[in-house]
Amino acid sequence: VIKCKAAVAWEAGKPLSLEDVEVAPPKAHEVRIKIVATAVCHTDAYTLSGADPEGCFPVILGHEGAGIVESVGEGVTKVKPGDTVIPLYIPQCGECKFCKNPKTNLCQKIRITQGKGLMPDGTSRFTCKGKQIYHFMGTSTFSEYTVVADISVAKIDAAAPLDKVCLLGCGISTGYGAAVNTAKVEPGSTCAVFGLGGVGLAVIMGCKIAGASRIIGIDLNKEKYAKAKEFGATECISPQDFKKPIQEVLVEMTDGGVDYSFECIGNVGVMRAALEACHKGWGVSVIVGVAAAGQEISTRPFQLVTGRTWKGTAFGGWKSVDSVPKLVTDYMSKKIKVDEFVTHTLPFDKINEAFELMHTGK
Repeated sequence: VIKCKAAVAWEAGKPLSLEDVEVAPPKAHEVRIKIVATAVCHTDAYTLSGADPEGCFPVILGHEGAGIVESVGEGVTKVKPGDTVIPLYIPQCGECKFCKNPKTNLCQKIRITQGKGLMPDGTSRFTCKGKQIYHFMGTSTFSEYTVVADISVAKIDAAAPLDKVCLLGCGISTGYGAAVNTAKVEPGSTCAVFGLGGVGLAVIMGCKIAGASRIIGIDLNKEKYAKAKEFGATECISPQDFKKPIQEVLVEMTDGGVDYSFECIGNVGVMRAALEACHKGWGVSVIVGVAAAGQEISTRPFQLVTGRTWKGTAFGGWKSVDSVPKLVTDYMSKKIKVDEFVTHTLPFDKINEAFELMHTGK
């Protein structure tokens, strides 16, 4: 058993608490990882807020991490101690019907136990003050050591800087993949990206790499525009600057609508606007943001009858074990940006400050 520091969420709506925790050794087909760097994501904040129906407490959150394999359980063949890895919240077992289908990346092998905050055998590897602590998204990267299933880990280039590539564990991969895998943006197309946080910037990067000629960024926070343009946005607008709904503004700006739109916020009203901003006959709108539990999307069916397509994406459609190492390689060879997404680097004990920075849009 390893004793180390972890940020524990004891209950919903309270700040994380830095605690000494015990991390049990890995069982069969499990891997224990020394986490070197982790990022914060709105999904962590969503669960912490208490709005997540799958949220269970006390829990160690975090799902954008990178580290070094410390030890492996029986039967683990893909990684060994000392390997540099990224934990994966969407695993890839290679055996289920989802893994065998090229149309999806949603491996279901450990979905049920992962959703309950437990390892595949139905137990936890974390204890604190004599209490069992739940796992989160199969990764729990807000701990100096974590245990994950062996199908939930990608071995990456040992030379990669872990304080940067940890972002490929969720946000950057999700946005970039939404553009290149889910939407399959084509050269010369016009795109609209709603929400210019980390995921939205990654979508813009994907649209630009795919050859889009016009990329319109939409956000209420104008301080985000300069960064969006650095990533490839050709222009940025705020819905507050117009008297009419933003979808009408975009349809006018683009002679009938955009070819591709992306909702990167998790707001069902914006999801509707993103679909209705698409061009009749061929426009495709991709939902990337995760809306709160119980919310529903709506539009007039005529929007779809007249040739628009509504799609969704999880982790950008990447088959995780296969794709994450390639994304790291693309970053190392400067094909994709990662460093530019990092705004602040804080010590682990300032994790609550990191959440505050995220909530204020900084």
